[in-house]
Amino acid sequence: MGDIKTAYKSSKSIYDDTLTQKKWWSKLYISMFWGGVDDTEIANRILKMIPDNFNGKILDVPVGTAVFTLSKYKMLNSADITCLDYSDDMLSLASKRFEDMGLSNITCMQGDVGNLEFEDNTFDILLSMNGFHAFPDKGKAFSETTRVLKHGGIFCGCFYIKGENKISDFVVRSFLSKKGWFTPPFQTFEELENVLHGLYSKVELFNEQSIAYFKCIK
Repeated sequence: MGDIKTAYKSSKSIYDDTLTQKKWWSKLYISMFWGGVDDTEIANRILKMIPDNFNGKILDVPVGTAVFTLSKYKMLNSADITCLDYSDDMLSLASKRFEDMGLSNITCMQGDVGNLEFEDNTFDILLSMNGFHAFPDKGKAFSETTRVLKHGGIFCGCFYIKGENKISDFVVRSFLSKKGWFTPPFQTFEELENVLHGLYSKVELFNEQSIAYFKCIK
């Protein structure tokens, strides 16, 4: 896990630009290596799964820099939101954004998704965007996120899956994994579908090229 902290510390300055395609080089990267997948559009689809008037408890893991979630969280004034990340550097950027916007209903904390320090059935919604492909022990991550989610609660998010785009798979294998930003083993669409159906009573699973996104009910 230390390698992940180091990797994301070194990349925090380019993380937002890459995901949101704000720079010419990030647009070229997304177009060449990810088949033109629009991360912002996928993020918007996922965030629409959370009602704008939601007032329950949310766990966001990993929060990253909150580049996608900030605008959504500004609308959720009555929600109790916990944002967790293993990287202190990512977490500090997210925390600063929330602080600047005066969002007092958000708690930021450092933690390990494979060993969540929460009671069973704590959260109404668990959001995980662009995280599972980085988690070293995906089995524990799935188990822990399911454990802390209430019965009837929503698990939604997105992450990389293998076998949908040969160029994406090559980039992940030859560059992103070696940099520590992604951590094998990775799942295929079918493997992910089987895992989710084994954990949740209702599963809606989609993909755009190598990015899977989903909404599950416990």
